[in-house]
Amino acid sequence: MNKRVALTGNEAVAQAMKQINPDVVAAYPITPQTEIVQFFSSFVANGQVDTEFVTVESEHSAMSATVGAAAAGARAMTATSANGLALMWEVLYIAASNRLPIVMPVVNRALSAPINIHCDHSDSMGARDSGWIQLYSENAQEAYDNMIQAVKIAENPKVLLPVMVTMDGFIISHALENLEIIDDESVKNFIGTYKPDHYLLNAENPITMGPLDLYDFYFEHKRQQAEAMKNAKDVILEVAGEFKKLTGREYGFFEAYKLDDAEIAVIILNSAAGTAKDVVDELRAQGKKAGLLKLRVFRPFPYEEIAAAVKNVKALAVMDRAETFSNFGGPVFAPVRSALFDMKNDIKVVNYIYGLGGRDVVPEDVARVYADLEKIKETGKYDNLITYLGVRE
Repeated sequence: MNKRVALTGNEAVAQAMKQINPDVVAAYPITPQTEIVQFFSSFVANGQVDTEFVTVESEHSAMSATVGAAAAGARAMTATSANGLALMWEVLYIAASNRLPIVMPVVNRALSAPINIHCDHSDSMGARDSGWIQLYSENAQEAYDNMIQAVKIAENPKVLLPVMVTMDGFIISHALENLEIIDDESVKNFIGTYKPDHYLLNAENPITMGPLDLYDFYFEHKRQQAEAMKNAKDVILEVAGEFKKLTGREYGFFEAYKLDDAEIAVIILNSAAGTAKDVVDELRAQGKKAGLLKLRVFRPFPYEEIAAAVKNVKALAVMDRAETFSNFGGPVFAPVRSALFDMKNDIKVVNYIYGLGGRDVVPEDVARVYADLEKIKETGKYDNLITYLGVRE
């Protein structure tokens, strides 16, 4: 029977991992992710899971051990944040290129320097082109739900790609929320038993993984990865449909909040979406046609669906909690603006960089963005393509 409990985001993700009961978890602590593997290690110590828990000396080793376990045929996981994810860098590509369906929670945290342990999305956005599917979570409920769906997405034979499940460091990872936990048996039945077709420990069908792959086949293998990421779009929706039947909770590529008739709208990820929804409600009460698109799936990027969802908006702001230093906006802004290029419309699209290093984003900040959009809607002009929201300068 499902039950409502109060858990932090880290506890919720660890609870999902306990119910998934992976064969192998490799762990190295880094704030604010540490609690996930700490909670999970207690489940191992208490005999509540039969997972092989591997402690290692770095995040590079954590991902390497996870890759080794997955290649051997195990359902394998690890978890990380920020500089830990950066230290995994080269192995992230190896996991994706070897088509290993690893699931990894990433607790979003700023990358150094200067040293900062608080939330922004520079870590996971830095890994956006490594071949991993990326799911973003507004709150602890979504982080828990995404973890369970991620297993089924990653292991689908049409996909076989690793999945990152992100949530905002401290804002979600350490804050207590009420959420619904699915009963153990339902989670077990939902994800099913992992039966890989090809794995290293299959003595009857020996294979090689990770051989030298030069100009004769490398290109074809990259093309196959791209096709798998394309296939992931359908699989993500299929899994979401099955999850809705199980829980009643609906997921897609994004959540369109009061967007149907919106004239001004914001696109945003993770926890700040909750703040933005409150602002949208206030603006709607004032008779203003404001809307919100909360992006859940960033890889694969649902460009056609986003373009269709905002096609009637007159002014659109993309809010990024990461900087690309391209001098052309954040990592979400560029593909959104590109997605609208073929729409042949006159939507004005601007970018706001916000919340770097954990800087608070309060309703007044988001209200300022909508106020700017109102002016852009009326005049058809904007002063700044990129605005740094809440920074002293």
